[in-house]
Order: sequence, then structure tokens, then C-alpha cells
Amino acid sequence: MKKIYFSLLLFLCFHPGWSQEFKLARNTGKLVVQMGHVTIEGYAGKEIVLTSSSEKGTDIDQRAVGLKPINSQGLDDNTGLGISLTESANVITLKQIKKINTPEYHIMVPNGMMVSYRYESQYGNTVTFINFESEIEVSAVYNSVVLNNVTGPMTVKSVYGSVEGSLSASPKGPISIVSVYGHCDMTLPLTIKADLRLSTSYGEIYVAPAFKIDVDSDSSHDQEFGEKIGGKLNGGGLLLDLTSSYGKIYLRKK
Repeated sequence: MKKIYFSLLLFLCFHPGWSQEFKLARNTGKLVVQMGHVTIEGYAGKEIVLTSSSEKGTDIDQRAVGLKPINSQGLDDNTGLGISLTESANVITLKQIKKINTPEYHIMVPNGMMVSYRYESQYGNTVTFINFESEIEVSAVYNSVVLNNVTGPMTVKSVYGSVEGSLSASPKGPISIVSVYGHCDMTLPLTIKADLRLSTSYGEIYVAPAFKIDVDSDSSHDQEFGEKIGGKLNGGGLLLDLTSSYGKIYLRKK
């Protein structure tokens, strides 16, 4: 594994809200993101662009002045933004060094790159995907997940956080969205062709009246607690699986 050092790649800019910027020329492969509070946005570019907020995480520990944070993996801040960047084969990994009192990050990712988000710390905040056209993987424990105009395919799971958002006009499957203790609230194009699976163990399911679900009696079950519904939207198509074990599911039309 080789490390990419910031002396070759770091660009700084100063403007309200976002203070520092790091760029890496890369538009293919896989990006692994391990940060507590981040927005990941797809765009038609050829660089991964990482910025950090100047308005959050600004409390300074005077005792730590002149020192640097380390973690159990021995990673260094080689971006100047409190993030370790490493590369192995065709995988770029961005990992937050500190867990407490950190800024909000924003990452611009070229269309065509897959993103895998992983975060287990109790200090996890919201992770947001915006206008993302490629494959998404999310495995979070405490983070809530926001999906704004995403295409897929995607596999999204949060244990304690909710998952909500909207699909693009031309979604790609399979799509699996799971929140164990939170709610799932998704907005879909009315014309989506999907094989639908909706499941909650202890919650309820709410669907926009405009969606006409051809319910499959073999995959739908009347349970003492919760609901499990299988069926087709507009004749069927991509697999769309929404699960909330202890919460509710909301399906809205775009």
C-alpha cells in the first residue's frame, strides 16, 4: 500500500464555509470513505475533490498545539485536512484520523467511480449522497443516510440511523435499503419498473396512492407484528428492497 503525500496534491483555498481543499486526479476505480460527517456528490469531472468546513470542529485543544493526532492503525494526516489517504491497487481510501470534534467534509467524486462508505463510531453524523450516478455501498452503525437524486445500484444499511432520499429518473438495480432501528423514507419516479419488497417487523408501511402495486400473495404475509409485502410496480423490473426492522417505511412519488 502506498501513501499519497499532500505536498504533491494539496491545494488550499479560502472562502466562507469551506476553508481547505485537496485534489487527486482519479476518475475510475473504487473510493472507500470512512468519515463521520460527509456529503458525497457526483459530478462530470476527473478529480476527487475533498473540502472541509471551517465553521465546524473549530475548538482547539491548546494542549495539543504542536502535536499531531494518531490512531490505532498508525495512519497519518497526509491531506492537511485531518484525513489519511491511501491507495492499494485500484482502491482509494479516505479515513478520518480523529473521531471527536471533527469538521463536516464534502467530496466531489467523478461519475463512474464506485463509493463504499463505512463507519462504526458512535460519533457518526449524517452521510449524504447527492446526484450520484454510480454504485453505492453504505455500512453504518450510528449515521443517518440521505440519498438525494441517486441512481444505483446500491446497498445501504444503517443500524441506528434512518435512511431517506430520492431516486433519479432512471434508477439501476439492485437496490437494497435497510434501517434496523430507524425509518426508511424514499421518493421514487412514478414510472419506475420494479420488483418491490417492503418489510418491517414492528412498524408500518405507507405508500403513495399513485403507486399501483401488483401484490404477490406468495411473497406477502399478514403478520401479528409488522408487515411484509412483495409485488411489482409497472410490470416489474429492477429489484427494490426496503427494510426497517423496528421503524416505519414510507414510499413517496416523485
